Amino acid sequence: MAGDGEGKLPIHITLILTLQIQGERQGSVRAAASAQYRGVLGTILTMVRTEGPRSLYSGLVAGLQRQMSFASVRIGLYDSVKQFYTKGSEHAGIGSRLLAGSTTGALAVAVAQPTDVVKVRFQAQARAGSVRRYQSTVDAYKTIAREEGFRGLWKGTSPNVARNAIVNCAELVTYDLIKDTLLKANVMTDDLPCHFTSAFGAGFCTTVIASPVDVVKTRYMNSALGQYRSAGHCALTMLQKEGPRAFYKGFMPSFLRLGSWNVVMFVTYEQLKRALMAARTSREAPF
Repeated sequence: MAGDGEGKLPIHITLILTLQIQGERQGSVRAAASAQYRGVLGTILTMVRTEGPRSLYSGLVAGLQRQMSFASVRIGLYDSVKQFYTKGSEHAGIGSRLLAGSTTGALAVAVAQPTDVVKVRFQAQARAGSVRRYQSTVDAYKTIAREEGFRGLWKGTSPNVARNAIVNCAELVTYDLIKDTLLKANVMTDDLPCHFTSAFGAGFCTTVIASPVDVVKTRYMNSALGQYRSAGHCALTMLQKEGPRAFYKGFMPSFLRLGSWNVVMFVTYEQLKRALMAARTSREAPF
């Protein structure tokens, strides 16, 4: 997907802010015990002051690896899987769309879970003074495999399957439904403003639905060995110690990330799909 690269840099910053506000990132920030993170702008300023501007792009390579592998499966296969469930019918019900979203989301995790583990670990790595635990993304893969075995690269697969199924359904199904509603009501035509509005709405719905699973997934995948017995134990511990609001820590940067990601992704996707269909039509047209 072209959208993975085009919107990745600013979207990556909002992902870092989300982790920072959720209290997941460690290292030099913990060394600066007085550092406080108040809102998106306050977090940006504090990170730049205490860690330098490069901290806003921590784990960028791992993030790109993750997006390319996840998006190519969960988005690239969505229409094909939806047609499979509807047996080729052009009128897909919400059940078929939910099944397609869940299927491609789960497949994406099965293929690309190690990239997600490395992304989370690399961004949230603990530092002992100035010593970084992982020196590069390749070193992160090697270190995790050596210290925890290959199973360590698939740590958190269960919550990530749940998370990706939820995110996929929320993103793709709500985008489909919002777009169809706008077109059927003749509010908009099938062009850029419609795609933008549908994508922005899908981003908000996704953030509301997926934030709790996303927070638990991040906490569990970044936890020390043996800290939590399971993802369910992690969620229960959070609820007991921090209350229900803990599941929506970092909501605003999450919304900025998912909202901007959805706009870039779906607008780019629609334009590419339209260009490919036009190219196919021109090739098939008789001379």
